[in-house]
Amino acid sequence: MIHHIPNVLTKEQVHYFRTEMEKVNWVDGKVSTGSLSANVKQNQQLPEDHPLTNHLGDIILDALSKHPLFISAALPLNILPPYFNRYENGGTFGFHVDNSIRWIKGTNQKIRTDLSCTLFLSEPEEYEGGELVVEDTYGYHEIKLPAGDLILYPSTSVHEVSPVTSGCRVASFFWLQSMIRDDANRHILFNLDQSIQNLRTQLGDTHEEVVKLTSLYHNLMRKWAEL
Repeated sequence: MIHHIPNVLTKEQVHYFRTEMEKVNWVDGKVSTGSLSANVKQNQQLPEDHPLTNHLGDIILDALSKHPLFISAALPLNILPPYFNRYENGGTFGFHVDNSIRWIKGTNQKIRTDLSCTLFLSEPEEYEGGELVVEDTYGYHEIKLPAGDLILYPSTSVHEVSPVTSGCRVASFFWLQSMIRDDANRHILFNLDQSIQNLRTQLGDTHEEVVKLTSLYHNLMRKWAEL
């Protein structure tokens, strides 16, 4: 399931990110990909070990920890530190699938990549092309969101960034392991949680039906969660 998570960052935060990024020398984006994906990748990245990369990544992770829609959709267990890339002058990343297992930088811990995240840091009118194209059961989805918005999609999906023919596309990208491995089960829990939130607004937290559905939600979590 693909989820649009709006307003992860404010416009003021996006402006701060972009201003600070201009002060750093970018490197070839192939540093963070496998040998197969490197054949179709043409972009630049902020250096993974640069203090700014860590600083901006921490701001994103803090914002996501307070975003109810992201938590409901992702049910995150571990989130990898965010990276940052830019595409310009025909830059592209052809169709590929993300690595299934990744190391958490600076540790001996590995995580399974269940969900991929792209946080847009350029407004759509700043560049031509550069759509994130995600393939799923229902076909191809072209995604180009306002700066500060995030797209969340299964890491099992084949996807690409189409060539940027003018302007510059800047984004953050990262992966996470969910408490719920199966995408279909995660989607069921998301829909159930959204229904519970709506009923809480209409009926109150102590209404019998709210309590029953909340109990069902947590019992399904107990059944499916991997910690």
